[in-house]
Amino acid sequence: VWLENSTEQLSENHVPEQKASDFVRLLCFLFCFAAAASYTDSSDDETSPRDKQQKNSKGNGDFCIKNIKQADFGRREIEIAEQEMPALMALRKRAQGEKPLAGAKVVGCTHITAQTAVLMETLSALGAQCRWAACNIYSTQNEVAAALAEGGFSVFAWKGESEDDFWWCIDRCVNVEGWQPNMILDDGGDLTHWIYKKYPNMFKKIKGIVEESVTGVHRLYQLSKAGKLCVPAMNVNDSVTKQKFDNLYCCRESILDGLKRTTDVMFGGKQVVVCGYGEVGKGCCAALKAMGSIVYVTEIDPICALQACMDGFRLVKLSEVIRQVDIVITCTGNKNVVVRDHLDRMKNSCIVCNMGHSNTEIDVASLRTPELTWERVRSQVDHVIWPDGKRVVLLAEGRLLNLSCSTVPTFVLSITATTQALALIELYNAPEGRYKQDVYLLPKKMDEYVASLHLLTFDAHLTELTDEQAKYLGLNKNGPFKPNYYRYSLKSALRFSLPRFYC
Repeated sequence: VWLENSTEQLSENHVPEQKASDFVRLLCFLFCFAAAASYTDSSDDETSPRDKQQKNSKGNGDFCIKNIKQADFGRREIEIAEQEMPALMALRKRAQGEKPLAGAKVVGCTHITAQTAVLMETLSALGAQCRWAACNIYSTQNEVAAALAEGGFSVFAWKGESEDDFWWCIDRCVNVEGWQPNMILDDGGDLTHWIYKKYPNMFKKIKGIVEESVTGVHRLYQLSKAGKLCVPAMNVNDSVTKQKFDNLYCCRESILDGLKRTTDVMFGGKQVVVCGYGEVGKGCCAALKAMGSIVYVTEIDPICALQACMDGFRLVKLSEVIRQVDIVITCTGNKNVVVRDHLDRMKNSCIVCNMGHSNTEIDVASLRTPELTWERVRSQVDHVIWPDGKRVVLLAEGRLLNLSCSTVPTFVLSITATTQALALIELYNAPEGRYKQDVYLLPKKMDEYVASLHLLTFDAHLTELTDEQAKYLGLNKNGPFKPNYYRYSLKSALRFSLPRFYC
């Protein structure tokens, strides 16, 4: 209506009708563009958040984010996420009166997304004080960070941090006068590493660590083996609810989303090599196979390798297929999986990305040499150009693809977030002596409780054992239905010592 009225007014002033229409349409476009820019201006303002003085509506300035004015948008994102996180909302409602985390001071380092915000607000509702930084320099949703800061949370994170910013934000979470953490919630082990390195005396008051990634758990086991782990730690990554849902189903959906948003690639007929056939690799392979891709798998473990073969994938060494594949995906949790020799031999326009937590899987540092040219073609997409004109498409600079370049299914993250919350409650309230200075797995009863909370969404009805059946199996009718030594995850099972003659 506005377009028609404005065109008529311009025509009355002797402006040709077609020119008037074109002019007003241009104004409409610019208006819409400006409105969109006001929401996504995370990259427009070049001023570092560290150089800004920001306060929320209550006058609190104990945070460092991109733009506090985005808080309203972030609040809507959080409200949408709450609808898909039934277990956390149920936990918040059931335990709010008891305040099982009263007195807990949780310092966290995870991806700062709408789903994490629901977790943080749940922890707060259960009595905890929280300070938070991001575990990935590209995954922070700026509007969500703004909403958290407006809500009174001390958040130090923004999308596109430098390496120096990353460690500065972690330090601001930890090093604050009059506040000392007594619980750690980590994703990748960077926060735990920083406290060990800079503030080791803090561990005198810290009751426990909750870690959710392969990389972070590996670091914890290293500390434990060396006798340097000074507090109990809960390994959430190898819990059934994390391995079988977040790692598998989340990656099965988000791998395609991340690749589409960044490259617009068509998957049908493409040759793809997936490095690693753990739960993340299984999810990636299943999604790509369903889209018509020709999928190869690399694997070091013979059991995972056999699973890949029986699922219909060809097991290869990376060097055997590197010249012919169109896409290379790493998801091993290891380092130097794709090195400079592999990158030199890739075909033109090969896409390289990482689905593991750490940015060590692809040797990106080897590409920062004078003979190679880097060209940023869109957000999180770089063309690395060789002297002969060949280019490799590198996504998110080798960091986690799905959370850096797209979004992930909220419902699946609800499962992991609920597991993290219960792990914090368990460690914080455990009587002295229950947990020693070692790495523990979440009790199977808690795994099953998390799963049961999510079944309500599907209107699912569990079958109950009869007394006779329970006696026959030697189980309690209400669970747990698997013993604590039973593991759905191969990696966690292999952590138990093998007989010497197998080694």
